[in-house]
Amino acid sequence: MFVLGIDAGGTKTVCQLADRDGRVLAESRGPGANLQHAGEVQVERVLHRVIAEVTSGLSAPPTVVCLGMAGVDRAADQSAALAILSRVAPHSQMIVVNDALIALEAGLPGAPGVVIIAGTGSIAYGRNREGRAARAGGWGYLLGDEGSGYWLGRQALRAVVRSADGRGPHTQLTARVLAHFGVARSQDLVREIYHRTFEPATVAAIAPHVEAAAAEGDEIALYLIDTGARELGLAALSVCHMLRLSHGPVILAGGMFKAAPRLRQRVAAHLTGRWPGMVVTPLLGEPATGAVSLALAAASDALVLPTYLDE
Repeated sequence: MFVLGIDAGGTKTVCQLADRDGRVLAESRGPGANLQHAGEVQVERVLHRVIAEVTSGLSAPPTVVCLGMAGVDRAADQSAALAILSRVAPHSQMIVVNDALIALEAGLPGAPGVVIIAGTGSIAYGRNREGRAARAGGWGYLLGDEGSGYWLGRQALRAVVRSADGRGPHTQLTARVLAHFGVARSQDLVREIYHRTFEPATVAAIAPHVEAAAAEGDEIALYLIDTGARELGLAALSVCHMLRLSHGPVILAGGMFKAAPRLRQRVAAHLTGRWPGMVVTPLLGEPATGAVSLALAAASDALVLPTYLDE
């Protein structure tokens, strides 16, 4: 028996093939496969590719495929994701869950706690011992996603153009952002942002420059990192309150926590400053391993997914 666990994020997709004992036998990677950003055609193309790469030598299809993807706890998105899986893995049992759940499962297998994801987007998600779940954030780049790569990148762009207008202070972000896009003047950013194919990941790619400028002491970058960290911490505290998890634990997952050590440190500082006993740790492995765990539980008829408090 084999199972597949898939983490489909805004920037990258990771697919793991595992045996009945949970040993990862093969792993494939592809570009982002987020329904809201990439669309169904691109998501299907990416999932087909990563699944084909890890299953090419199998004599039978995987027993269960578990897909973690942002937004799929909304009915319309879940239906779309299930329809795609039915085409790319038609002979397997299918499970579609929010990507935050598989990240939490990867960091705290079967245990209560909270995960903060800061990648292209952001969300805080948790579950308690009673099997109830809650979330804060995850509203997407137009409504929220504070502390995410997109949010930091957009704030950096705004700081650059405000500085160019004289409406804001000088910032080292200007030189970094202009070099990032290969342009000479701030005015050239209009063409880069508005006249090219826009994707949230394009703006999120600026975020590491905010971390780098903060490390050099740039006041605007320091402010952005701290503001984003505070917002992420507030989201996690909100989930803790809803689920009555007074001291977490809290797992930090997503590409921004790897690319921006200061962001990670400031989130932990905000959380432990509010609750000194709270344990905050980074997720060291891939969230896809959490999807593998859920797939194995489903294969043995032992899967019980948490339900939201408002359901």
